Amino acid sequence: QLQAYGGGLVQAGGSLRLSCADSGRTFSWSALGWFRQTPEKEREFVAAISRFDIVAYSESVKARFTISRDNAANTVTLQMNSLKPEDTAVYYCAADRSPRSIASRLAHDYDDWGQGTQVTVSS
Repeated sequence: QLQAYGGGLVQAGGSLRLSCADSGRTFSWSALGWFRQTPEKEREFVAAISRFDIVAYSESVKARFTISRDNAANTVTLQMNSLKPEDTAVYYCAADRSPRSIASRLAHDYDDWGQGTQVTVSS
């Protein structure tokens, strides 16, 4: 139900914009999150936005990344600026379909996952 796109190769200091389209009918009352994973690390939280537009960011991306949602288009977007080589990972979007009011940082709170999109930042 979730389709992520927008990844690619960028130089350090550059920007990328990831988007995730949700084909389900519960988008407007779902919380949406972005996670990332490398072969060396477990999947880690990046950013999330609740159904009330409350946002949360990991400390490593705060002030550089911005998450937003468009309920009319069933799309969640992650604007990534000032990218660093350590941001290189496969990025996954996810949807929390529960009545939870917060933007959870926990992967196990999310019910649906997109297929992932590769982001590579060269130094």
